[in-house]
Amino acid sequence: MFEAAIFDWDGTLADTRGVIVVSFQRVLSENGLDVPIGYIERRIGIGASDTFREILRLKGRRADEALVTRLVRQKSEVQVELASEVQLFDGAKELLETLRGKVKVALASMNSNVVVSHLLKINHLEECFEVVLTADCVGRSKPDPEIFLKAAAKLKTSPARCVVFEDSIFGVKAAKAGSMSCIAVATGIYSNDELEAEKPDLLVKNLKDPKIISFVLH
Repeated sequence: MFEAAIFDWDGTLADTRGVIVVSFQRVLSENGLDVPIGYIERRIGIGASDTFREILRLKGRRADEALVTRLVRQKSEVQVELASEVQLFDGAKELLETLRGKVKVALASMNSNVVVSHLLKINHLEECFEVVLTADCVGRSKPDPEIFLKAAAKLKTSPARCVVFEDSIFGVKAAKAGSMSCIAVATGIYSNDELEAEKPDLLVKNLKDPKIISFVLH
């Protein structure tokens, strides 16, 4: 049995893909930039800062940190504006309630604190997590394990006793780099084959899969 479960947010607990794409597109358009939808979708999970830096370099623009900070803030504002369009995945709330009191539970998202805090509040999930970490809390994005290692430290749990829930290849890479077990959930943009290639300890179709509870609690 694990001592702690650490959850990603976007694409793992909540279906945020559409809102994230719209928020990026709106901000990029307002700043004279554009990229294909697929480009944005396949970078969900690494954090908006790194995504904007990458896009600016791709478009031959200097990735000035003041500009990156402004773009991230604008994107967060759009996401909060569209928060009512975000839906939790089937089984998300039930899984969190099942784990509560049995293992320590943390949220580790590369989204911004303003977005995550708002979504947790309107979905009545604030009490489900003992620790909440966001992109604002770390200096390095997934696939670097920093955010997961910080979550484990705050939970006072060794990485080896933690299991991470992730939907992206970046997240699975980060969990494994942090010497943590990982459950890959195929609810994001990545195929089963792409997730399997990162060698998660368990791959499930969704959060309702009964194998999750057996893996985490036994």
